[in-house]
Amino acid sequence: MPKFLVHRWHGMHNIWALVLILLLTVALAWYQWALGLAGLLLGGAVGAYAMLAERAFRKDLNDYVLTLSHRIKGVSNDVIGTLPFGIILYNEEKEVQWHNAYIAAVTGRHSAVGVPLSELFPSLQVPSKEKDAHTVEIKLNDRVYEAVFRQQERMLYVTDITSSWTLSKRYEDEKLALGIVMMDNLEEISQGMDEQQRAILLSKVTGEINEWSQKYGLFLRRLSSDKYMVVANQLALRQLEQSRFDLLDEVREITMNLKLPMTLSIGFASGTDDIIELGHLAQGSLDIALGRGGDQAVVKFGQRQSFYGGKSNAVEKRTRVRARVISHALRDLIKESDNIVIMGHKMPDMDAIGAAIGVVKAANQFGKESYVVLEGINPSIGRLMEMIREDEKLIKRFITPEQALLVTNRRSLAVVVDTHRASMVAEPKLLQQTDRIVVIDHHRRSEEFIDEAVLIYMEPYASSTCELVTEVLQYIQERVVLDVREATALLAGITVDTKSFALRTGSRTFEAASFLRRNGADPALIQRMLKEDLEEYIKKAAIIQHAETLDSHIALAVADSGKTVPQLLIAQAADTLLNMTGIRASFVIAERPDGLVGISARSLGQINVQVVMERMGGGGHLTNAAAQLQGVTPLEAAERLKQVLKEIQGEEGLPE
Repeated sequence: MPKFLVHRWHGMHNIWALVLILLLTVALAWYQWALGLAGLLLGGAVGAYAMLAERAFRKDLNDYVLTLSHRIKGVSNDVIGTLPFGIILYNEEKEVQWHNAYIAAVTGRHSAVGVPLSELFPSLQVPSKEKDAHTVEIKLNDRVYEAVFRQQERMLYVTDITSSWTLSKRYEDEKLALGIVMMDNLEEISQGMDEQQRAILLSKVTGEINEWSQKYGLFLRRLSSDKYMVVANQLALRQLEQSRFDLLDEVREITMNLKLPMTLSIGFASGTDDIIELGHLAQGSLDIALGRGGDQAVVKFGQRQSFYGGKSNAVEKRTRVRARVISHALRDLIKESDNIVIMGHKMPDMDAIGAAIGVVKAANQFGKESYVVLEGINPSIGRLMEMIREDEKLIKRFITPEQALLVTNRRSLAVVVDTHRASMVAEPKLLQQTDRIVVIDHHRRSEEFIDEAVLIYMEPYASSTCELVTEVLQYIQERVVLDVREATALLAGITVDTKSFALRTGSRTFEAASFLRRNGADPALIQRMLKEDLEEYIKKAAIIQHAETLDSHIALAVADSGKTVPQLLIAQAADTLLNMTGIRASFVIAERPDGLVGISARSLGQINVQVVMERMGGGGHLTNAAAQLQGVTPLEAAERLKQVLKEIQGEEGLPE
């Protein structure tokens, strides 16, 4: 505070001092009028001086405040004009009312008053909701800015963050990414080749892999004759994803020209700084790619998992070594367990029930109690269950999910057949009650998986789970003799999943069927099981009547809203549509009795319906997939399906 304010006496104390002087003067005049007159004159002089001093003080104070205000205003204008960030005031219509000089320099406009924010910053997304503060990034003239909205004050701060943004982006781009490239079926296709042919094949494929690594700046190192390790960064990984791993198509085309159908599987991982974890994630991605049938790439980026490729069917393995190893491991697990509980998926089909009966037979070979969890009988297994009821010993093995929870303990062996997703099993809680879980499945591996399984037998090349279980039974003991009903149930599962040996049928499928036939399987009984009811056939025809064609080779049928259709009938309608001339894929959508909207998808192999159904929340095979939706109508599901097909066509292109 200035000294003149401190040294100056002013205020109420001066007034009270003058009043006191006046009173004393009056008292003095009472006794001595001359002294009183002198005191009165002196008091008046003091009062006049106080008034003049007060006026001088006010004038000096006013001059000081005006000078200070002028200086502050000038400095504030100078500071706001030279601030290293921008300030914008806008109205309710999001139009600029005032801005500082920084905004003019950034936008190149002398004055932006009256200009909408969306025009001033084209990439700016103005928040619609009222928030106290909202931060967004905007790009303008090759620079990156951070915009902070103050909604209540209708104020916007704009700061140049190009340097920090570039540094952050460079840091993210240079993070490590690990990958593994594997030749799916080198051993299978090289059988019968001489060394020269094998060398030519490996030379061509290796050359393509090396060119691919050089094109995208990858470090490549051979781990074995059919496996490579790839070291890259996240920038290169994003470029690979944008190219949708074109190496898969190039190798497939080269080997097709050589009449040797070789495919690759690629697993990549990134998004973590732990090198050991990154290696495990890369190997896990490769396992998923192989579990889905090969000829595809799987990328694990943090919590995101992406799939690319998968345009060809899995190649059948000619060797049964894996089946023998799995059967011996399953035999040991059965011997060490108190009992065996077998589960299929919800709404089980003949493949799930037949495979479960095969596992029951395996448990019986070693004197172990076994149970099959069945929540209810649906139309697809009704006739099969009628045949099973004829065998009292066999029908007693079927229990409800509630009974299964009572008989399961930590030393029980839970065998999951015909699915590998925990959410799809008949009783998910049962998997938490035991530490021993076995998965036997022929579906392509999806993102959801039972990771805690101690034994996994997943072969996407197989026609059905019954085929896998039949091969296991042949090696689990020297001589396994099936009775007629057990063999018929297993053969029924194979027959249904192969559409009477027309689809996904390999040489090992016929070998498994031959083994079952030798054990008394009755094909005539299976045909009677598969006969259609006339009323159901009419209902199926009503669904097909509404079919439309998309892109001239995709059939889509949507059942009338309000009419419930069993899942079996939806699947049968999709199978029938696939038999039509020129149709390469079929989709049937209808509301099921349980309230869900079911989608069944079928294809001849040119279109991967598994990828389509995964985007709809389901899964399955390349040629056979399905999904169940909740909270939508069949027409809404159809619109979503059409959108997914457009997205896939834009990304990868559907066959003409």
